[in-house]
Amino acid sequence: MRDDTGAGVRAVGEDGDGERRGLPEARVRGDGGKREYGGKPSGSASPGGHGRADPTGGGSSHGGPSGDGERRDAPREDGRRRGSPPAVGLRGVRVRFRSRQREVTALTDVSLDVAAGEFIAIVGPSGCGKSTLLKLLAGLLTPTSGEVLLHGEPVRGPRHDIGFVFQRAALLEWRSARRNILLQAEMRRMPGGRARRRADELIAMTGLAGFEDAYPHELSGGMQQRVALCRALLHQPPVLLMDEPFGALDALTREQMNRELNRVWRETGTTVLLVTHSISEACYLADRVVVMSPRPGTVTEVIEMGLAPERDYTQTMGRPEFARATSRVRALLGGARGN
Repeated sequence: MRDDTGAGVRAVGEDGDGERRGLPEARVRGDGGKREYGGKPSGSASPGGHGRADPTGGGSSHGGPSGDGERRDAPREDGRRRGSPPAVGLRGVRVRFRSRQREVTALTDVSLDVAAGEFIAIVGPSGCGKSTLLKLLAGLLTPTSGEVLLHGEPVRGPRHDIGFVFQRAALLEWRSARRNILLQAEMRRMPGGRARRRADELIAMTGLAGFEDAYPHELSGGMQQRVALCRALLHQPPVLLMDEPFGALDALTREQMNRELNRVWRETGTTVLLVTHSISEACYLADRVVVMSPRPGTVTEVIEMGLAPERDYTQTMGRPEFARATSRVRALLGGARGN
């Protein structure tokens, strides 16, 4: 069974929608020449690139104010130097599940590269294999064909160098917020002093100061998800996988958590892959938005956001590139529903 605490991984037999699956027989393979929004080749990141594309046509964004007066940070380079391997690589991945009653192809022909420090959001219709992609990267599933890579190395089993945040916070009711965070350290046998110092850093970073000793029933849904995020980041994983972590929150709390996640990503430099059904959430948080087709899922299009890492929520919602990207995602998903 899967360990929903995010502190470890187990064998798995169901997809992100809770439907029981047979054992996978598969892997997944590339997008075969699909184009990014704006006419760029899609399907892979550019680990060697240093700038960010600006859909307004103004070129890469550098430090200093932009044309609309908003301060734009210099582009992140976290691990994107020429010659460094992608943090995440999918090569022609295909996943097929078999049971006694039927055979289901969940993913087909999926390829994607993600640079170190990049934030990728994955959107698509329910049942298209978004959660399956995350489980492949965590080593919880084996592809039927194709290759899954983390930092250039094939994923051949459960990985201990990733963090995983699920839709449910899955906190232990008899442990305080701090002790729920430190559960990760206990399972990984991290040195106690180091783990406690790291927990204190994360508690301060996520606004949990003053609630360290509170129990889950004393915390709001947003605070519980903050605890789950701290627990996933305690061991400083280079890659963080997030499967609909804010789906159960109300709109205002979700917006606040979007702001928090953007700040945590900038401060930690972690590579993030986020599965979400919220188009605005995907376009606000991500460097690139991966749009998937209905099952069998494949990459329909990769949309480059071209936004500075530090993003004011209200101002970002009003930017023309944000409006174009959200409209494009809606058009792609609307077309998918019509097929």
